[in-house]
Amino acid sequence: MDLIGKIKILNGTQTLGNNGFRKREVVITTEEQYPQHILVEFIQDKCDLLNNYAVGQEVKIDLNLRGREWVNPEGVSKYFNAIQGWRIELISGQKPIANNLQEQESASFIDEADNDLPF
Repeated sequence: MDLIGKIKILNGTQTLGNNGFRKREVVITTEEQYPQHILVEFIQDKCDLLNNYAVGQEVKIDLNLRGREWVNPEGVSKYFNAIQGWRIELISGQKPIANNLQEQESASFIDEADNDLPF
């Protein structure tokens, strides 16, 4: 299953519990008649997949729906769902943030070099 939309919120990585469990959340806004704001979580080593992305970029996320049952102390079952991403990619025509930063640094260096010329 996949989800296409723009990154609205990109949170930092959280480390939870004593086991070092890592989680990172991103909110994607779909582009349809009634846009939806979908929270997708990336866990463990998948958190690092979000490092080169920024708010405003249009992406496609491959995801899995997860569900679990929890029985409360009174014996009543409760059900929880999670949307977990396992791959993310830019929609064609966009560049990753890392490339944009390198290009900006290169352009800045060229501008500075031009200013040092004696004529």
